[in-house]
Amino acid sequence: MKIIIIRHGDPDYEHDSLTPKGWREAELLSDRVSRMDVTQFYVSPLGRAKDTASLTLKKMNRTAIECEWLREFDAPIWRPDVTDQKKNTWDWLPQDWAEEPLFYDCERWTQHPVMAQDNVKAQYDWVIHSFDELLASYGYVRDGHVYRVERANRDTIVLFCHFGVECVLLSRLFDASPMVLWHHTCAAPTSVTTVVTEERREGIASFRMTGFGDTSHLYAGDEEVSFQARFCETFDDMTERHD
Repeated sequence: MKIIIIRHGDPDYEHDSLTPKGWREAELLSDRVSRMDVTQFYVSPLGRAKDTASLTLKKMNRTAIECEWLREFDAPIWRPDVTDQKKNTWDWLPQDWAEEPLFYDCERWTQHPVMAQDNVKAQYDWVIHSFDELLASYGYVRDGHVYRVERANRDTIVLFCHFGVECVLLSRLFDASPMVLWHHTCAAPTSVTTVVTEERREGIASFRMTGFGDTSHLYAGDEEVSFQARFCETFDDMTERHD
């Protein structure tokens, strides 16, 4: 089985849609995805993900199943350095999270006091359990830290969603803390992440990532990769965002 996870195009957050650049990205993405043999499409209910998917779906004359749990991971927290408003769970300064051992533990990261005070665990459990239910419908049933194969297949599913929730899904497949993925990976708009099953012994499967955040379709179309999801490469560059 193959899972393709696609982040939405360059976002217009104010209108929950895409910028003109985002629409160009989505068009180039549609050229790429339309060449795939896709079993089923799934999409977040948020506009920027649905708009990104729309060009591919139109080109292939297909529809997508809308999944509430594919929306952006929605569990804001009181970040240690910000006291006047809640921030996204996945956006911490490195000096505030990297020295905390709990955040590297795939089972205990939600026990940190900052995470425990809100609904982070409930949101995380909802997403990963919904994801497990989807995989089970294709014949891969979660069994401890691996998947029991009840119906081996070469189906391909495509998920149009968001960076924060993408890292949550990958954390489930890899038994990793999402904090590590949130802060050490970057999936640019319309980037494509590919994960495939490996069944080295009959009936037992795990997932291996063959590509993360691939944007080759943008390079092929002479479209610059968006800076969204990144922060300044060097502190003295005032043209790139710092926070």
